[in-house]
Amino acid sequence: MIESILRYEFLQNAFSSGLIIGFIAPLLGVFIVVRRLSLIADALSHVTLAGIAGSLYLSQSVGALALLNPLYLGIVASVTGSLFIERLRRLYKHYEELAIPIIMSAGLGFGAIFISLAEGFSSDLFSYLFGSVSAVSRQDLWIIIGIALIVIVFLSLFFKELFVLSFDEEYAKASGIPAKWIHVLFMIVTALVIAGSMRIVGILLVSSLMTLPVAAAMRISKSFKQAIFLSVLFGELSVIVGLVSAFYLDLAPGGTIVVTSIIILLLTILSKKIGSKGAVTQ
Repeated sequence: MIESILRYEFLQNAFSSGLIIGFIAPLLGVFIVVRRLSLIADALSHVTLAGIAGSLYLSQSVGALALLNPLYLGIVASVTGSLFIERLRRLYKHYEELAIPIIMSAGLGFGAIFISLAEGFSSDLFSYLFGSVSAVSRQDLWIIIGIALIVIVFLSLFFKELFVLSFDEEYAKASGIPAKWIHVLFMIVTALVIAGSMRIVGILLVSSLMTLPVAAAMRISKSFKQAIFLSVLFGELSVIVGLVSAFYLDLAPGGTIVVTSIIILLLTILSKKIGSKGAVTQ
C-alpha cells in the first residue's frame, strides 16, 4: 500500500486530502454538534450537489467552461446556501429550524433539474456523491489545503467566542461578543469544509464525518478539549481505515469512511456501557 502511494500521484492526492479532511471536519463538527446545528451540514451538502450538477451541466453546454473544476461552483453554491440559511433564520425568528428544510429542498430541486438537463456525466456525478480515491486531483488537494488554513485561522482567532456562543449565546451577546457576525463566518467556514470534503467522502455522506466522530467522542470525553481531541482522532482513524478499505476492496471511500465511523461509535457506546456496569458491580 505504501509503495502504491509513493508511486501514484492520485493516491498521494487522495490520502493527503483525506488526512486533512479527517482533521478539519470533526474539528469544526464539535461546534456544530454542541450548537445543535447538525442538520445544517446536510442542507449545505444538498446545496453543494446543486452547484456540482450545475457545473457539470455548464461544462457540457458551454465549451469555454469544459475545463472548469466543478469544485469551484460547488463552493460558491455552498457558501451562498449558508448565507441564505442565516437570512432565513433571522426572518423566521420563532421558527428558525424552518431555514434548514427550505434550503435543503432548494438544493435538491436545483440539483434534480441540472441532473435531468445534462447527460453523460453519471460516473462523474457518482464520484461526487459518494467520493472517489482516483478522482482527487492535485488542484483539489490545493483547494482543500487552502480551506484547512482558513479553518485553522478562524478557530485560532475566535475559539473563545465560539466556545461561549456554543454554551450560552445570551451571555455571549451580553458580554459584547459580535454573535451575529461570528455565526455568519462560522456558517461560511462550515460551507467551505463541506464543499472541500465531497471529493473524498461524497456530498451525501460528508455531514457524517462532521458528526459521527463527535458523537463517539462525546460518549467517553470528560471535557470540551478532550472531546475535540478524540473527535479529530476518530475522524483521522475513520479516514485512514476507510481509504485503505476502499483501495483494496474497490469501493466508494465515502461509504467505507462512514461505516468505519459507525463502528467506532458503536464501540464507544459499548465500552461506556461495560464501564458503567463494572462501576456498579464494584
